[in-house]
Amino acid sequence: MRRRRDRGQGRRAAIDEINVTPLLDLTFLLLIAFMITMPLMEYGTRVTPPEMNSSELPENNFKSISLTGKGTILLGNDPVTPDELLEKLKALKAENPKLELLLRADSSCIYKDIIGLMARIRNGGFTDVILVTQGESSR
Repeated sequence: MRRRRDRGQGRRAAIDEINVTPLLDLTFLLLIAFMITMPLMEYGTRVTPPEMNSSELPENNFKSISLTGKGTILLGNDPVTPDELLEKLKALKAENPKLELLLRADSSCIYKDIIGLMARIRNGGFTDVILVTQGESSR
């Protein structure tokens, strides 16, 4: 009987101690693997960005919409609210279907605001919008 008790206590003692060395080895191995593969995943996708040098802006038959750094929307030189912009764009489209829109946004604007403005322009009836950027020489 004494042997049985010794075996039972030996099993409990083995459970009380967990060797974490293999777990640490595995953790460091995974860390090294991710450190090596992350830069490859970042540069693995080929994207060709658009060139800054575009065609000249139209000289007539256009209207400009500007978005300032503070979030103010200007139609031409007049500040408008988003709802007024939608109404005025629908009126402009009905008056002149071939009118072109130039969208200018301050470089400090949030991308979300620009996309929201483009959605309002699309809802106003305009599907083609010219995005105005600075050329490389004017920087």
